[in-house]
Amino acid sequence: MAQLRQDYPKFVERNTEIIAIGPEDSKTFSDWWRQNQMPFIGIPDPKHEIADLYGQQVKLLKLGRLPASILIDKNGYVRYSHYGGSMADIPQSEEVIKVIDELMKEEDPQV
Repeated sequence: MAQLRQDYPKFVERNTEIIAIGPEDSKTFSDWWRQNQMPFIGIPDPKHEIADLYGQQVKLLKLGRLPASILIDKNGYVRYSHYGGSMADIPQSEEVIKVIDELMKEEDPQV
């Protein structure tokens, strides 16, 4: 999350919004969100409804929900997904930004 907070302006430059989904209850999630001054949208998902919708894995032996990064375009299509095999298996911002840049070229070859 710290990397996303630091790199958030790079996503904003590309007209891309980050939405983070957390497994905590609303109060715990909200308190953490404010304390860490996250600049993007965060949604608590204690019942795993959103996580289940996008196929995020839960592994009790690996401390709960495994990370998932999903890029959804403005039409609602999943254009990129990465499902982590461990808590540390998270793509770097630059990898996701590269995908965004390629998608922008598809939409407008002059980009």
